[in-house]
Amino acid sequence: MERSADWLNQAQGDLAHAKNDLTDGYYDWSCFSAQQAAEKAVLYRKGGEAWGQSVADLLGAMRASVPVPDDVIDAGLELDKAYIAARYPDAHPSGAPRNRYTRTEAQRLVEYAERVVQLCESQLSTV
Repeated sequence: MERSADWLNQAQGDLAHAKNDLTDGYYDWSCFSAQQAAEKAVLYRKGGEAWGQSVADLLGAMRASVPVPDDVIDAGLELDKAYIAARYPDAHPSGAPRNRYTRTEAQRLVEYAERVVQLCESQLSTV
């Protein structure tokens, strides 16, 4: 069964979650949700056929069929850094992730996720 619409729907929901957490001051979760939105958007574009948490790697694989700008790949690299570190205290030398992420950082990652989601949405007719 083809499930790309489900992946895109979840990506859009994760992006909304990232924006809500940004507004509410949960910057760590905003960053993680932004990463998840981007990952699921690329999985939507690929029809949910790939596994893995690397947005940059998934975008790189997508380049085989779609032009993906270098700055979007770079955004994926930065989003990837939030996958573990935004959730687990032992990913940092001290302190909880909730105290290590800033509003500016969360805003930047939400913007990156928006770019990835928009890129993938623009490919709707090519899925």
